[in-house]
Parts: sequence; structure tokens; C-alpha cells
Amino acid sequence: MLHCPYCHGWEVRDQPIAVLATSALAAEQALLWRQWSPRVTLLLHTAPEPPAGDRERLAARDIAVVEGEAAGLEVGGDRLTGVRLADGRVVPCTALVVTSHLSARTGALAGLGLEPVEQSLGGHVVGTRLDADPMGATGVPGVWVAGNVTDLMGQVVTAAAAGMRAAAAINADLVQEETRLAVAARRAAPGQDG
Repeated sequence: MLHCPYCHGWEVRDQPIAVLATSALAAEQALLWRQWSPRVTLLLHTAPEPPAGDRERLAARDIAVVEGEAAGLEVGGDRLTGVRLADGRVVPCTALVVTSHLSARTGALAGLGLEPVEQSLGGHVVGTRLDADPMGATGVPGVWVAGNVTDLMGQVVTAAAAGMRAAAAINADLVQEETRLAVAARRAAPGQDG
């Protein structure tokens, strides 16, 4: 089972891929996977019926749309061979794409007063994350975050870059605080006239 065409698409290129529709973003997901294989099937499962415009876009890309709720997986030789529908039909595939609800691990930060916010994609909630500015500063003074805790879609390289930006912001903040304290100490010292 896969969820990201950018993370896993190469490994299943040119194979029969089934996309299990569980949200209104299912057609978009199927279109993304179509770039890796000419054999993509959208299983409507429990998702809302795609609008006519989506049906046309899927048809234009030769993505089959199969109605019916998925009931199980077919496996042969320890490998996925298909998805069994509730009515008994089997849709052949060697890769199954699912939509995951992404939630950043924020429990350890809750005591700091940080509360998760929803992250949306195309007007649909895809998960929860912590809110921060581009440098990683949160609404709580002195607390920065980086990586997937604030960017659910970020890959390793973007998480590392966010960590570097947050580290630079933290360093700059510490320099400002040290300088503020040094100025205050200088002003308080006898014989200093400001």
C-alpha cells in the first residue's frame, strides 16, 4: 500500500496501480499516479461520486473508474495481485494507493501551549500540523518548529532546510537577547552615561 507518488512512484512504474478512493481528492490522486503507469484504476469505494469534470479528465488519461466498495485484498506468492470488491469482482493490481490522514506528532509540544491546526489541500483537510512562520517561529515566544510537524507534505530535504532556517532564526534571536542584556548591563554600570 502506497500513499505518495513522489515517494513510491518509481518503484511501481508501469505496473497496474489501483487508487482506493476515500476522499474528494481521489481523482487528483489517480491523475498523479497516471504519470508512473498507463494502467491506473480508480476504485470509487466509499468516496463521493466524482463530478462530471473529473470523470472526463480521468477518461482523457485512460484511467478506469470502478464502482463498488472494496472488501479485501487478493494476494499470491506473498504479493498483491488485486482488490476484491464487495460484489466478488477482483480488480487486478500490484500496487494499491490509499489516502492517509497526516497528523504531525505534536503531543510532546502540547505543554508549551502549541495546538495543532488543520492543513488543507484543494479545499479538503488532509491532516493537522503546527502553525509557524517561514523561519519556524510559533506563536509561543522562544519556540520554533521545523520539518513535518509544520509541513505535512515536506520531504527530507525540505525538512532539513527548514531545520537550518529555524536554527539560524534561533541563533539570531539569541544574539539579540545577549545584546539586549549587554546594553542593559552597560547602562546600569557606574560611570556609564548611556
